[in-house]
Amino acid sequence: MSLTSVEFEAILADEGKRIAGDIQWSEDEDHSPCIVFRVEVDNEAGWPLFIQASYNPLIPRTSYHLIHRQIGRVYGLDHGQDHRNPDGNLIGEKHKHRWSDAHRDKQAYVPPDITAPPSDPVLVWSQFCLECRIEHEGTLAPPPPYQSDLIL
Repeated sequence: MSLTSVEFEAILADEGKRIAGDIQWSEDEDHSPCIVFRVEVDNEAGWPLFIQASYNPLIPRTSYHLIHRQIGRVYGLDHGQDHRNPDGNLIGEKHKHRWSDAHRDKQAYVPPDITAPPSDPVLVWSQFCLECRIEHEGTLAPPPPYQSDLIL
């Protein structure tokens, strides 16, 4: 299956995207310092969408990705890590990926709408949802305090 830029724009513009219920972070199954969540995105158009999120409190780095089950990431925010576009240009630590026919999800840009720091994943989430037109009917729990496995 493929996705055209026109179809992507329809997904992004759809104001009927919603997430019902509260969201809790959980440990990354790879045992990294990251915490993660995955949540379905309901929509009347029937797009097979979910959000995959991660937060690393040590860097700090926050990522929220809108995933189409058959295509992969179609839209996403990475906050706290650099990105290099296909043309070689280095994009800053705060960047969004946006689907296009030419580059799929590989081209990124610096978003003006994300003003929260990556160390505040709850505020970053609300700003991401607003721009992505996702109504979250619930709350995102703050990340739990980081617990190191090291005993000093």
